[in-house]
Amino acid sequence: MNGTLEAGIATPAPARVHARHVAPNADCDAFIKDIYEQYGPLLVRYAARLLDGDWHKAEDIFQEAAARAWKHARLLGTRGEQIRPWLFTVVRNLVIDHHRARRIRPLELMPVEELDAAWDGTDSTLTSHVVLEALRELNEQQRTVIQLMYYLECSVAQAAEYLGIPPGTVKSRAFYAMRALRKALEKRGALGE
Repeated sequence: MNGTLEAGIATPAPARVHARHVAPNADCDAFIKDIYEQYGPLLVRYAARLLDGDWHKAEDIFQEAAARAWKHARLLGTRGEQIRPWLFTVVRNLVIDHHRARRIRPLELMPVEELDAAWDGTDSTLTSHVVLEALRELNEQQRTVIQLMYYLECSVAQAAEYLGIPPGTVKSRAFYAMRALRKALEKRGALGE
């Protein structure tokens, strides 16, 4: 028997109802429209108060609560006076979930001044251009070893295998290539003192 036993009396378990299979769309639409008109401003204010005045997040929370109400429209539509407490409970639970998620993944706040300094596309583009110009001054062996070891992140052994030379030679070429690159960058004024 599907149900619970209370004081020796069997009561049937509530049937699981899916709104999209039972309720016509027109009824669901009218139900949601009523929720927005009757409870929307109250629930958004309530959520904003719980969210320390974050009205945008409060509106998101209310929309999620309305979506959940829509999923249960057939069941909630027959309960009249029980809709309001159900909606307030859903909003409160969504706000609690939001606070828990923020505690787990706090926002990293960065001052606007540092944000501008952290990503300056012009500076990055100019630096890339200067490095490419400096690399053109190097000979083919130096450019190849820098490309393998620093751009493609190959190990000394992998670079040696690719080039067909001993690992000691790769290390030596990398040392002299980096020294030549540093000189080319200093000549352009790209390295800070």
